[in-house]
Amino acid sequence: MGHPSKGELLLYKICRSIAVGISRLYLPGGVTGRENLPTSGPYLVAPVHRSYVDWLIVARITGRRRLRYIAKAELWKSKIAGRVLETLGAFPVNRSGADREALERCREILAGGEPLVMFPEGTRRSGPVVRDLREGAAYLAVRADVPVVPIGIGGSEQSMPRGSTVPRPRRVEVVIGTPVWPPSGDGTEAEAGDGETVRHRRPGRVSRRATKEFSDEIAAAIQQVFDEAQRRAGVKKD
Repeated sequence: MGHPSKGELLLYKICRSIAVGISRLYLPGGVTGRENLPTSGPYLVAPVHRSYVDWLIVARITGRRRLRYIAKAELWKSKIAGRVLETLGAFPVNRSGADREALERCREILAGGEPLVMFPEGTRRSGPVVRDLREGAAYLAVRADVPVVPIGIGGSEQSMPRGSTVPRPRRVEVVIGTPVWPPSGDGTEAEAGDGETVRHRRPGRVSRRATKEFSDEIAAAIQQVFDEAQRRAGVKKD
């Protein structure tokens, strides 16, 4: 999978600007923690998932780099919808089982240096608690040796809860957490000349138990930023 052309990037930026602009009018709100986003290299974006509008809200976190999305294959039943999704950086995954082709494509995207959005919960959930993550995000981060950036989205469930077809106008807040690095053989850190921290890591096989523990760490990080996003959006705790 090659790097995007200038034309593809320009089209993405135009479509993103229009989509994000419209969503901000209908669902106003801020983004906190942009300084936590890596400025270069691949990483996994791991948002909480409470509404169909979450994928669009996530697009607000950055306009500097193209975000790639993994989305359910059913959305490609409409050729027009599929084309729009692909323009916005999405590609399909079959949720009925292990989609090895989609997993390989995810690895190719990360190997190409692009950020990848993956909802670790796997599907829309309801309520204030983040739990029972699917281990796909942790597994992929371990195999690709990339950090996971937790994203909290507050207010989206109140705007478009399960069973609704049209979102209601309300404030939606986004909080970006500190990147969480996967376990590896042995990791050390050294300061680069520009002040950024560069990780020097010796690859090593990571056990299933370590991957599960990493998935739990991701869940805790998402919970933290989700709580903060809900607070900022004025969502009362149950």
